[in-house]
Amino acid sequence: MPYLNLTEDAAVVFLGSPGVELDENNPENRFGLQWIDEAVAALDEAVAANKPVVLTATGKFFTNGLDTDYVAANFSELPAYLDKVHALYTKVLTVPAPVIAAVNGHAFGAGAMLALCADHRIMRTGRGYWSLPEAALSMPFTRGMAALVRTRVPDATATEAMLTSRRYGADDAVAAGIVDEAVDAEALLDRAAEVARERAGLVNANQAVIKRGLRFPLLEALDVPTPATLL
Repeated sequence: MPYLNLTEDAAVVFLGSPGVELDENNPENRFGLQWIDEAVAALDEAVAANKPVVLTATGKFFTNGLDTDYVAANFSELPAYLDKVHALYTKVLTVPAPVIAAVNGHAFGAGAMLALCADHRIMRTGRGYWSLPEAALSMPFTRGMAALVRTRVPDATATEAMLTSRRYGADDAVAAGIVDEAVDAEALLDRAAEVARERAGLVNANQAVIKRGLRFPLLEALDVPTPATLL
């Protein structure tokens, strides 16, 4: 489950479980209901720490997105579940502090979109892809998810990523405008801490005010309840 680790430079929210690289209960850091609640709680703790926020994980996955087992077993609950995912995106998008994503491994689907919610994105080289597999899986995007991708990456990249399900390695993700930097795995958290130090003076309530103004149309789209007709 997601948890918080406070360092001198940042409030680091890990999307996996403490002390392990492979969580047997959720090895891919998928968006289970409890997982989402724990992620929100960790973000609330991070905000209370009054530091820049680093969003990362350990092991092979940053996050593999939606909990497909839950969706398959609770299909009628899908709209409410997706609304909960949207609320997590809104939480990250409006944190009153700089948010740095340190993408340590695969970021797929809803997990790839979570990375896009950060203000600055760093991806490790050598292992892991950023991808939106919905087209290949015959899955639609919600209005909020489409708005998130469309407003957080260049239009040509959004078009390619959403329509072809291309997998982007770190260097390709930088070239496509998906992430800001690509660094070796050993330097990932150190670089995230460096960015956090550079932006430490920006931690204040005004950050949230500016973010809400900057992202108002996106936040409106994420706040629209998911219609059952999407199914």
